[in-house]
Amino acid sequence: MTIQMIIDGGADVPKSLIEKYKLKIVPLNLHFGDEQYKTGETLDLSLFYEKLKQSEELPRSSAPSPYDFYQACKKVGKDRPILVLAMTKGLSSTYESAVMGKDMLLDEEPERQIIVLNTKTASCGVALLVQEAGKKIEEGSGLQQLASHMEERIEKTTTLFILQTLENVIKGGRLDKVRGTIAKTLNIKLLLKASDDKGDIEVIEKVRGNKKAFRRFVEQIGEYANNFEDRVISLSHCNSAESGRSTLNDIKTKYNFKDSLFMETGPLISTYAGEGGLVIAFFKD
Repeated sequence: MTIQMIIDGGADVPKSLIEKYKLKIVPLNLHFGDEQYKTGETLDLSLFYEKLKQSEELPRSSAPSPYDFYQACKKVGKDRPILVLAMTKGLSSTYESAVMGKDMLLDEEPERQIIVLNTKTASCGVALLVQEAGKKIEEGSGLQQLASHMEERIEKTTTLFILQTLENVIKGGRLDKVRGTIAKTLNIKLLLKASDDKGDIEVIEKVRGNKKAFRRFVEQIGEYANNFEDRVISLSHCNSAESGRSTLNDIKTKYNFKDSLFMETGPLISTYAGEGGLVIAFFKD
């Protein structure tokens, strides 16, 4: 029987891939004050942006519980192997929850085949990995063979970010207000990257001016990879489809990727990236 993939609310995946591979998604939690919402279930993007504009503080996020993953896995047929692609443990305890949920089910049903992987990425980076895993499943890979291949692909995944606004990183306490005000006055844009070892997010460049920042954002791809003919570029945008499409076109003009994935970031990533933020992911050399 074919392998079931499970992802979480830290992933942003095009609807076409969700439907093609019948993905199961375990939502994350967002808290606006005393109100708690589940991404993709009780909180869609329109409601998210509406509530974000009304709130002086960013919503708090929390990982799914181990029981959430336990339930998601238990609903899968007993004979069906499961691969869980969890968002990076550098940003969330989601991976740990997934492992605990797996262990809970294996205590009850030890014959189950379940593997949980820390993707060391989020947003469209998980979409890139979903497409890769789906291709291997279609080729007939078994669970262990698939997991080994995906571990190698995870180490090759490069995830880059550009922020158009610093409002959310200031609100979220990741940049103090004084430095944030100076950066906004000087029109500084931040270029960030998911680190190779932990998968947390680090600032790699501070670029002055919008055009220069986006030019550097695209240029960086060539610093990580040289051959693109058999590779996919994945891009997600924070409520900024026009900017996303334009940037994707610039990337495809400069580099001959064989295919592309395009999607909007969900509430979790949008909380931290802010409107206009972009994320790209691809496999490096």
